[in-house]
Amino acid sequence: MPQFSDDLFLGTAQTFMGLSYNSTECVVVGSISGTTLTVTSLLSGDPVTVGSFIGGSGVTAGTQITAFLSGTGGVGTYTVNTSQTASSTNIYLSNNAYLGDPAPMDLGVGPLGRIYIFDLIPQTLQTANIAASQTPAGAANLTLTAGTSTQSVVRTDGTTVVQLDCPRAVQLTTVSGTIGTSRNLTVSGYDYYGQAMTEVIATGTTSTSVANVAGKKAFYQISSIAINGSLPVAITVGTTDVLGLPVRVVDAGYVVSVGWNNTLARDAGTFTAAVTTNPATSSTGDVRGTYVPSSASNGIKRLVMGIGLNGIQVGPNATRTGALGVTQA
Repeated sequence: MPQFSDDLFLGTAQTFMGLSYNSTECVVVGSISGTTLTVTSLLSGDPVTVGSFIGGSGVTAGTQITAFLSGTGGVGTYTVNTSQTASSTNIYLSNNAYLGDPAPMDLGVGPLGRIYIFDLIPQTLQTANIAASQTPAGAANLTLTAGTSTQSVVRTDGTTVVQLDCPRAVQLTTVSGTIGTSRNLTVSGYDYYGQAMTEVIATGTTSTSVANVAGKKAFYQISSIAINGSLPVAITVGTTDVLGLPVRVVDAGYVVSVGWNNTLARDAGTFTAAVTTNPATSSTGDVRGTYVPSSASNGIKRLVMGIGLNGIQVGPNATRTGALGVTQA
């Protein structure tokens, strides 16, 4: 990460920040017929890549490129995961699902290094894209099924997980009906940087309406969801618009700017500061902080945040905890 302006005298200090494989975005002219995406020209941005999520007028939420068929330089045909007809001229592609590990960066260019630009296009939230509807008969693990805007991935350690499009909190949804005893669901998985993490979310009790209960931690991968008892009603697990930040932000004052949906005015979303309890627990909030945009994500709206970094995040005195937060639990 770029360092302080006095690097000339102090030298540079290596820290781990950024990504070894950056997310990519581009705009193309194209259309979808069935499961075939035809790209006729590139308008802007990076090359089209397998794994990219697609947005645009008439494009089904969660559409993703699964294979390259033919063509050169990004122009050509591709296979997508959802059969549809979309005659959209401008199609937006974002590659948020392929975030790498933190990369070592040790070159200093002065005070430019004090700002981190967080840039992503979150897909539309879904209420059942991690676990489809099921009614637990007792204490057990829920059956996980990768749905819209998620995918099933096998990690290098052999663990099969449901991977989200970007780090975000999960939500539990129960249908109407009385739940006599609130049940706890323990969500286990990994964060943006591959750290193991858990969160306990209570169903609460409901009677006459659908109940949605959102978590506080931003998961990137879900490995299991355990419930501690039976439920008399069906439950699903999906995503929220509680988006995880890439670096630890302990105060709103460090949020220099927030752009949402191509609007110059500062977005009036909801910021939640990083927890500093060390180590974190299954009931504490996110170790780096979260942000909820002022309007619902849709796979097209872009979030651009400028985050001010302090002395324990970059520079000679940088620490892992300062940059990425306390140890997950």
